[in-house]
Amino acid sequence: MKVTRRRAMKWMTGSLCLLVVSVAYTGITWAGPPQGVTATLIGRATFGRFNVKTTPPESEGEHNNGQVNLDFMAQAKPGMDMVVRTFDYLPGSTTGWHTHPGPVFINVISGSVTFYELDDPTCTPRVVTAGQGYVDTGHGHIGRNETGLPAKDVTISIVAVGETQLRQNIQGKYCFFDE
Repeated sequence: MKVTRRRAMKWMTGSLCLLVVSVAYTGITWAGPPQGVTATLIGRATFGRFNVKTTPPESEGEHNNGQVNLDFMAQAKPGMDMVVRTFDYLPGSTTGWHTHPGPVFINVISGSVTFYELDDPTCTPRVVTAGQGYVDTGHGHIGRNETGLPAKDVTISIVAVGETQLRQNIQGKYCFFDE
């Protein structure tokens, strides 16, 4: 009888340890909702199908007084929504690991925000300061205010017409933060 109780106690202790390790691992790597980051919707607009290309005509290329022309191309099939929001970051705040259903153009307007890419095994920080931009291609990332000052950005999210889920929480792969 004593041997059976010891086995049961060892099994329960082992199971409890495994549970604690699993919960701790999940708590460290799974990103929940943003902490200390507040989103404010500025506006949303639907654009029909379009194709835009801004390269200059051949005759203009060499005779443009030395200025470099923007070479830009965008296309929407069948159409898209653009969602414009601001995000206010408290010192030490985080967006949590997440993805978006389409690209997001981020313009930091005050302070600095540090971004980490989900698929970067080196966990290289990309510090974006006021006046700089960051393009999220949708593979997954985390944004963090790693300073003692507030920060703010303006984002333009490109999503399918009517899409309401603008982010999905995901699990971090290489970078682990205490969140």
